[in-house]
Amino acid sequence: MISDFGYILLFIISGLVLLGVMLLVAKFLRPDNPNEEKLSTYESGEDPMGNAQIQFNIRFYIVALIFVLFEVELLFLFPWAVVFGNEELIAQTNGAWGWFAMAEMTVFIGILILGLAYAWAKGYLDWVRPKQQIPEIKSPVPADMYKQVNDRYGSK
Repeated sequence: MISDFGYILLFIISGLVLLGVMLLVAKFLRPDNPNEEKLSTYESGEDPMGNAQIQFNIRFYIVALIFVLFEVELLFLFPWAVVFGNEELIAQTNGAWGWFAMAEMTVFIGILILGLAYAWAKGYLDWVRPKQQIPEIKSPVPADMYKQVNDRYGSK
């Protein structure tokens, strides 16, 4: 006799076998005609320029993690508001249920605010701004000649 966990294991094994069969059938049915154009890198229809393996700023990852953290907070906040805001439960417990729910969510949101304050204090939310560099153009024409032309023909 198979237990409930045995059924789950059979379901997982049958899913993996089915996946393997599908991949094997697809390998035999699909055409295999590689050429230079198909093997080239695709960048939105443009020819790739330079190295595609650029240095990725870690701050994107940290901002994404903080975003996910607060999205999960919202996922927990909605069912809390629906279940713990039930007037019948609050009335049955003479208001104790409502105060308990409010204290519970205050602690939850307080921990999240502490985490946000920690990330802010550590500077994880500060974005590194590039320093502006004025390009130096080496021109045979002196700079004061440009000023004279701009003064003569510039907008008034």
